[in-house]
Amino acid sequence: MSAFLFADLHPDTILDAIESQGIFPSSGLLALNSYENRVYQFQAEDGLRYVVKFYRPERWSQAQILEEHQFSLSMAEVDVPIVAPLVRDGRSLFDYQGWLFTIFPSVGGRGFEVDNLDQIERVGQYLGRMHQKVGSKLFEHRLSINTEEMLDQPLELLRDWLPEGLALPFFTVAEQVAEAAKTAYKPKTIIRLHGDCHPSNILWRDGPMLVDLDDARNGPAVQDLWMMLAGDDNERRLQLEVLLEGYEAFCEFDSSELALIEPLRAMRMIHYMGWLARRWQDAAFQRAFPWFNSQRYWEDQILALKEQLSALQQAPLSLTPGY
Repeated sequence: MSAFLFADLHPDTILDAIESQGIFPSSGLLALNSYENRVYQFQAEDGLRYVVKFYRPERWSQAQILEEHQFSLSMAEVDVPIVAPLVRDGRSLFDYQGWLFTIFPSVGGRGFEVDNLDQIERVGQYLGRMHQKVGSKLFEHRLSINTEEMLDQPLELLRDWLPEGLALPFFTVAEQVAEAAKTAYKPKTIIRLHGDCHPSNILWRDGPMLVDLDDARNGPAVQDLWMMLAGDDNERRLQLEVLLEGYEAFCEFDSSELALIEPLRAMRMIHYMGWLARRWQDAAFQRAFPWFNSQRYWEDQILALKEQLSALQQAPLSLTPGY
């Protein structure tokens, strides 16, 4: 089954798959914002709301998906707020006509406010608890953050995408960024991570609720922290100190990992470009990202990479003395 055959995932197939697990939808299927997988919300005859997630074929193995599920279930066991999959008859991953899928309870909530220091501190507390309680046992099947996957492979893929007149300036700066990131990315310790802990993957109810562990992997602790920092250096420093105040109530943070933030940002930038190129055959990507692969897009990326190269050459973000 090809990674680009989501067009074959028909509504009747979705409903039949859900009903195969004894859950009977009473509403229509509301497509949620997901590009890598296909995710739908619905209400069932039992009066509850659910979310069903169909995994993109050829992306993760069953063993990798089950490690994600086990990780989220273990978080729930130690009271880290996470949307964990439903377990039915001892299983959380189901197969219907070759489609791998999972069902989650549907939870509501507001968006996490990145400029709300009280919310940042609460998120820090739960991330510290997550890393302290369940982070130390590394994933066996899921990947670790690595420069080959995040830098080398996407850059090689992109060689067939750049307009002729922009290829030279793009790869000149992109290769400098990649080399600087490789030199600086030397984590001392890796743990199990959420992996994609940005504000859109945090809901706010009475407190934070983590969602979407699709990119869970091994890596340095700072990977789960840096994407919540925004603004200029002073703003990011204040946010970081508040985040770590909550985090260190449960788990010690090695401040030397702050030097990994800009390498991780560079890796995310280049991997994202490669991700769009790799998925471009999927019509959903062409609808959602119509600006990708335009002349203006690549010009903007050249400028962004130049700024990132400058950031990699500067001293890393530091904490206020005496923190």
